[in-house]
Amino acid sequence: MMKKQYLLLIAAGLITFISACKNETAYKTLIITGQNNHNWKASSPVLKQILDATKLFTSEIMITPEKGGDMKTFNPDFSKYKLVVLDYNGDSWSDKTNAAFLEYVKNGGGVVVYHAADNSFPEWKEYNRIIGLGGWGNRNEKDGPYVYYKNNQLVTDTSAGPGGTHGKRREFLVKTRITDHPITKGLPSRWMHGNDELYSLLRGPAENMQVLATAFADSTAGGGTMRDEPMLMVINYEKGRIFHTAMGHADEDGGPAMQCVGFIATLQRGAEWAVTGDVTQPVPNDFPSVAGVVLRPGYTEISLEEVFLKIESYDIAKSTKYLSYLQSYIRNLAGDEKGLLDLEKMMVKVLSGDKATVDAKKLLLRELSWMGSDYSVPAIKNLVQDAELKDEAEYALARLQK
Repeated sequence: MMKKQYLLLIAAGLITFISACKNETAYKTLIITGQNNHNWKASSPVLKQILDATKLFTSEIMITPEKGGDMKTFNPDFSKYKLVVLDYNGDSWSDKTNAAFLEYVKNGGGVVVYHAADNSFPEWKEYNRIIGLGGWGNRNEKDGPYVYYKNNQLVTDTSAGPGGTHGKRREFLVKTRITDHPITKGLPSRWMHGNDELYSLLRGPAENMQVLATAFADSTAGGGTMRDEPMLMVINYEKGRIFHTAMGHADEDGGPAMQCVGFIATLQRGAEWAVTGDVTQPVPNDFPSVAGVVLRPGYTEISLEEVFLKIESYDIAKSTKYLSYLQSYIRNLAGDEKGLLDLEKMMVKVLSGDKATVDAKKLLLRELSWMGSDYSVPAIKNLVQDAELKDEAEYALARLQK
């Protein structure tokens, strides 16, 4: 009995050791918040959830003193972290903390600048070099040029004027401007973003900066510049890498701007690039296109099992969301014979059952007609006798049996 208990203790110790090793492989991340003109109590937990969901990061949230408090007590040990996420727009940090942060970035620390963090510290020259562009805080031509796209050309505009504005919140189209950067590689050239503030008239040093994506600030929503404003940027500051997203305005529950798959995926990819200079995460299957916004109310990617459950009750007149997801999943499996066969088996199971709608079976027949194999043929032959599915079944068979 004692020997058995001893072995169980050894096993438990090994499990603890393995778990600790796994945690050590994740990049330690510090999310700084506590003061903001935005809802930091809602945004920071969501940022942590989004980053930690990748298993690449293990995040902790550090809350500064309240506005007017003693900022000398805010003194993070930045050297403990691989990534610092700024969800902060408030009182100046102490000189000691400023110096420690600059040392961290200069030595290669990764930084994510999130939404209103680009409003912070207008008088801090080096911070403005780190974020590339900023707004509000009495920023104007003394702080650097406007940067935007006009007629598909990148413009650096030194004209006088205030820095920072936005119109009414709305959904908007994002254009990917640099398609071969690790963060944006594989993303659609255009995609719809959830209801958000479209920051415009950002200006700053813009040194060693690339604009990865923009959005058109039309005048109909107010505050429109009628030009394509930077939404995603990357900046190099000595050895440090900075990913700057102007998107992601938070509501009480995070809301559509933070639930948007485009925001989630670019934040995750941008954070990884800031730490490593590369991105290993695949573009998610539910990444939006020009067809419409795609939201994740729970901030996690829809599972393939959930997709098939939804497809069984598919009604083409109501939504193409899950069809689009399935099509994207198929595309991402290109060249993976085993993966495609496993997916094909799931599709055939739905076709052979009696729960799926006619619309669901028609869409699966269309997809199988070009990606299926001999495995599908018997099930499709059985559907030729169904008057509602006859045409789609015969078409699929004709293509599969060429």
